[in-house]
Amino acid sequence: MDQKLDRQAQHRLAVLRHVEEVTGNVARTCRYYGISRPTYYKWLRRYQDEGLTGLRDRSSAPHHCPTATHADIVNKIVYLRQNYHFGPVKIQMYLKRYHDITITSSAIYNILVRLGLNRLPASQRYTSREKRWKRYEKPLPGNRLQIDVKFIEPIGLPADPAAGTAPVSGRLPKQRRRARYYQFTAIDDCTRLRVLRIYPRCDQKTAIQFLDYVLQRLPFRVEVIQTDNGAEFQTQFHWHVLDQGIAHTYIKPASPHLNGKVERSHRIDAEEFYRMLEGVVIDDTGVFNDKLREWEDYYNYHRPHGALDGQTPYERLKQKSQTQV
Repeated sequence: MDQKLDRQAQHRLAVLRHVEEVTGNVARTCRYYGISRPTYYKWLRRYQDEGLTGLRDRSSAPHHCPTATHADIVNKIVYLRQNYHFGPVKIQMYLKRYHDITITSSAIYNILVRLGLNRLPASQRYTSREKRWKRYEKPLPGNRLQIDVKFIEPIGLPADPAAGTAPVSGRLPKQRRRARYYQFTAIDDCTRLRVLRIYPRCDQKTAIQFLDYVLQRLPFRVEVIQTDNGAEFQTQFHWHVLDQGIAHTYIKPASPHLNGKVERSHRIDAEEFYRMLEGVVIDDTGVFNDKLREWEDYYNYHRPHGALDGQTPYERLKQKSQTQV
């Protein structure tokens, strides 16, 4: 960029010298180079005052722009982008809902481009429309409930106070390894209302326990439960579901996209909940479930959902309930 500016300044200097050394006439030089006489005299004044530096282009940005986005709003946009990886539309929803700020998604995108934040990390990048599965939605709450399990990877123990240093990465001694955790997730196909629970085991007994917990928590009757073909959802779980007067259907093997809503919600958990823990997972099931319940409440009652046109799952539930009545 500096080389281009230097070449530009040298070109303008050549125009000034052309008058002195070749034509001796400003009008003839201006016709030769295709510039106006006021432009020539502007360059001449700048050269006389500042030398070669004065012949460089100057910023055309206005000294004051009353329509510019306020710095406080820009800071909020940057915070949501860097901490939650939200796109322009989701940022627009959050600013409107929680700060009563109205700004277009295109304006937000322009701000992100200007600050070099328009490209997300490779793991968070936008999927092209051609590669996305067609979205569907059941018409009423409880028509279909998707259930799945997310394995929470064991996290190394914190620093040993006696040793004064953190344990080296790798396989920990058996007596110092953390317990494994499994997040059981149920999501309503229509409203995206979710129920979450952490368990130290992943088997049919645990899946049955979670199902009873879900049916107790949900404010509507469930008609169909959909799961993958995992071992935790086999015969005992299947018959327990049927005993509740609920149908149970399995998705096709190796087709996680058929359980797309619960799979996508697990990705949201990773991006907006577990990542914010900064790699620290509380090694206590009860405390862990308390933290997860706080996140579940935020997801259901406060987090605007892009697929619901900015509504929260609870707002969509109220809307559907009023429509049904």
